[in-house]
Amino acid sequence: MPLRGKAMVWAITACCCQGFLLLGYDQGVMSGIIGADNQFGRDFGHPNPTTQGTIVAIYDIGCAVGSLVVFFFGEAIGRKRMILAGAATMLVGTAILTSSTTIAQLYVGRIVTGIGNGFNSSSIPVYQSETVSGKIRGALVCLNSTVTIVGLVIAYWLDYGMSFHAGPAQWRLPIGFQAVFALCLFLQCLVLPDSPRWLIAHGRADEGARVIAMLEGHESIDHPDVVRVRKEIEHSLSVESAGGPFQYKELLQGGPLGNFRRICLCVGINVMQQFTGANMINYLAPVVYQNTMGLSRDLSLILGGCTAITYMFASFIPLWTVDRYGRRPLLMISAAGLSLCFILAAILLSTGTKPAAFGATAMVFIFQIFLGIGYLPIPWLYPAEISTTRIRARGSAISSFFNWMCVFAVVQMTPPAIANISWRVFIIFAIFNACWVPLVYVFFPETKGLELEAIDAIFERGGITGGVWGARKNGGRTVENRRPALDGEGEYGEKEKEREKGEEVREESKE
Repeated sequence: MPLRGKAMVWAITACCCQGFLLLGYDQGVMSGIIGADNQFGRDFGHPNPTTQGTIVAIYDIGCAVGSLVVFFFGEAIGRKRMILAGAATMLVGTAILTSSTTIAQLYVGRIVTGIGNGFNSSSIPVYQSETVSGKIRGALVCLNSTVTIVGLVIAYWLDYGMSFHAGPAQWRLPIGFQAVFALCLFLQCLVLPDSPRWLIAHGRADEGARVIAMLEGHESIDHPDVVRVRKEIEHSLSVESAGGPFQYKELLQGGPLGNFRRICLCVGINVMQQFTGANMINYLAPVVYQNTMGLSRDLSLILGGCTAITYMFASFIPLWTVDRYGRRPLLMISAAGLSLCFILAAILLSTGTKPAAFGATAMVFIFQIFLGIGYLPIPWLYPAEISTTRIRARGSAISSFFNWMCVFAVVQMTPPAIANISWRVFIIFAIFNACWVPLVYVFFPETKGLELEAIDAIFERGGITGGVWGARKNGGRTVENRRPALDGEGEYGEKEKEREKGEEVREESKE
């Protein structure tokens, strides 16, 4: 008997969390391996800082390529099959990495693994957003981010534990261990249904209705709740598809749908996330501690693991706050705190004393807390929320593409930047973070608590700031009520059609 109701929602959530556990592990696993006189360094000829940066960052090029594949083909393939392809690709990439004997093979393995992760990072937030209700969507998608940091913590401490081993397993075991997570993701996803919104959008309405019934906890697809949700999705799709088959120029479309603005917001929030300096810490924390603060390699590894643990605990905060206070306040508080932490770290490190270095270390720990509050989870959640069903896969994929390209830029430039300007690198990211506060305040609308189809009403005002303030009101009606409704006998659309007909008549009379 298939799972239904909350059990199905939690099964989907567990699968999505597995994907982000793998993402987090992959992000952190190289940080404790490179940059030291260890077995990895000896096996690969002691790579210089630029090569170290490339080894870490080439993975992000793979992620960007994977995101582009989803952008062009993900909508046709489907959410579930893209995730399965991502898990399978990561298994292949892990095999290449674990058996590496040359830098070239290491690069290939990192790229292949990255492609698989690009599939997952573009598809999983869309899949989860399309299968949970608006009231808990924020918390459940944020749970993915929490699990990402659990993966990061596992990677850091496994690296540290294996650093005491003298043989090739010192680095091969931590890299190969990600295959366990990839295999679990594949097996979990294999038994789950696809997104009901994707199924309905691709002419499989009855199958989509059966998935809705599973998610709503009902046996019959004729239950009023199932009929209502199905018709809301069909109505939204009919509005989005009024121009016929999808064309890429729709992504540049303005008007009531506001597709171009939505794409800009999807991309913008991911660019902002990466230029917080988050991945300077998450990918390269031991290198940062050792080379900017003058700490020993062993202490740097321990502090890198402790930093990840702090980040993990901070990532639990949005589970209780993102659906209560909303996305905008958390983003602004997060950016302001991140900027302040890096400013103080730069001031302390400029003195050149050991106590000041420990004070700067404390600032990095506090930085992780502010990062976990806002800029860790929301950039994964927001693009899937603000995109229409018709462009959601592409919106998430293009935002993921920019995310990974920015990660590449940050991670590639960090080791040489630290080698050349040391602690001054903190000043650069402090300035970026300070800029994000007004940008969020002016351009990013609030989406908390809204069903995906109701978010369209935010963009009806048009412009680049329409719906940012008072977004939950539109023409005297709340956004929550701007959706198709069942009539008293359970038949869909009659009231909505009458309302639309009346609006058309009024528009004609004005002309």
